[in-house]
Amino acid sequence: MPDTLSRLFRRAISYDKPDAILAKHSGQYQPISSRELYRRVGKLHLALRNVGVGKGDRCAILSENRWEWAVADFALMTAGAVSVPIYATLTPEQIQYMLEHSECRLIFVSSPDQLEKVRKIWKKLPNLEGAVLFDRASSGEDERIIRLSKLVGDTPLTEEEIQQFETAMSRIEPDDLASLIYTSGTTGAPKGVMLTHRNFCSSVDHNPLQLFSQDVCLSFLPLSHVAERVADYIFYNCGATVAYAESIDAVPQNMQEVRPTVALSVPRFFEKVHAKVMAAVAVGSPTRRRLFEWALATGEQTLPFLSDGQAIPFGLNVKVRIADMLVFRKLRGRMGGRFRLFVSGSAPLARHLAEFFTVIGVPIYEAYGLTETTAIVSMNTPESWRFGTVGQVTPNNEVRIAEDGEILVRGDAIMQGYYKLPEVTAEVLQDGWFSTGDIGKLDKDGFLSITDRKKDLFKTSGGKYIAPAPIENHLKTSPYISMAVVVAEGRNFPSAIIIPDFDKLKQWAKENGIEFRNHTELVADTRIKLFMEAEVQRVVDDLARYEKPKKIVLLDRDLTIENGEITPTMKVRRRAVEAKFARQIDALYT
Repeated sequence: MPDTLSRLFRRAISYDKPDAILAKHSGQYQPISSRELYRRVGKLHLALRNVGVGKGDRCAILSENRWEWAVADFALMTAGAVSVPIYATLTPEQIQYMLEHSECRLIFVSSPDQLEKVRKIWKKLPNLEGAVLFDRASSGEDERIIRLSKLVGDTPLTEEEIQQFETAMSRIEPDDLASLIYTSGTTGAPKGVMLTHRNFCSSVDHNPLQLFSQDVCLSFLPLSHVAERVADYIFYNCGATVAYAESIDAVPQNMQEVRPTVALSVPRFFEKVHAKVMAAVAVGSPTRRRLFEWALATGEQTLPFLSDGQAIPFGLNVKVRIADMLVFRKLRGRMGGRFRLFVSGSAPLARHLAEFFTVIGVPIYEAYGLTETTAIVSMNTPESWRFGTVGQVTPNNEVRIAEDGEILVRGDAIMQGYYKLPEVTAEVLQDGWFSTGDIGKLDKDGFLSITDRKKDLFKTSGGKYIAPAPIENHLKTSPYISMAVVVAEGRNFPSAIIIPDFDKLKQWAKENGIEFRNHTELVADTRIKLFMEAEVQRVVDDLARYEKPKKIVLLDRDLTIENGEITPTMKVRRRAVEAKFARQIDALYT
């Protein structure tokens, strides 16, 4: 198996597929063959080397998911350079910190909008020598900026160029630094995680999923995130076709167009899909609602058998097939109709979501990992899975649980450390064991469960410890709640900041004769607040008394990346949220 990303790239090309990549052009998905991918990567690789980019040089990629991202990444990897992926949603100031800290020489940008962010901060970046623009739009007369199309061209690689390219690839070593990935920073400044070729290839080689060259994989989570990055490497390594979504908003349409069989996502995506399905059912005819409810209840009867690996009884199996024909097949059709599996990562997946998608025939296999572990520590698979867990530990990792419940990981995929932060590295890496900051447990069969983040455990003024994530997942089972943030640290009882599902809440308000002109008026209405308080109590009814939020703050807007309230991977920045809404929170306790 490949031990460098250069060798992984060679393996990907060896499948010689006519559709190694699917990319949207002029409103339609167009194939890019393995040979054409090799040509483009080779041409860009040589262009980079011609301007002196080589081993150890840091080069950033500021772009949404697209085929050019892969070409730039492979060209950097094969040249021995260090890629620094940056989320396209970040502000110029946030981008400046990463470029400055990593001392990037070159940056790839997707569009004029992203280029404009770089222009605003360029004077503060003495190390930044140039930018490569993916779009064919004009870059103006700035000599520091060049279009990717000019570097790649359309001429074949000569024999001499191929020899130079192959020779350079063969010189890459497994322990060479491959990438600096900056953590999304739920607390404090982002840290640059140093990952080698060996780290990436270890996660790819020991991926427990069976993928095939016939698979079509839709790439839509940001490639700046280690999970999608590793997932795409896995797809290329097994010869699957990688289709790049136009945007997160376009994913439903893109699913219809490319009909993927595999994809990686985060719980928030599944929450939105589930909410849309349930909303469509709610406005359907009484007959359609009863049919859906019957089908769902029938499917749920199979879950105990599936969990225990037992055959479904004949009579139940017949009813399930009818339910599938009348209801579930149509739901799968909205996602292209060919999904074999979804992988979920980055945050805990609520059990009701895992069960719902399993019932409709689109199983979600939850995985666990961090940037520092090169994505994969454990994963559920079709052959070995258990609801409520993140699967069994992969062969390249060792896991043990510390006395305080923290998950410790050791193996070939563990990072080399945090860039320029030796003291912080020493705090989390001891004797090869990485302290994840997550609290969890291993069952007798080796399935790992995550109970919470170590730093997120709250201690009430009464001395009770509360884990917010399970409570928040309970709250999000309500169709009227889009997001929730539990508050409890040092307080005498827990409360919750609630972001409503405004479409559902507005519908309820209209049905109950409540007039409003905007979201602010909607959440300010006493009847709305009483309804939402009752809804909160309904969905947390089975929690321990000390875990139940007793009061709520209703927000009139979503949390946003721009306001610094969530990370680009949709993780809540708890400190920022609590600070921003401190007045409303304090009012609950006075």
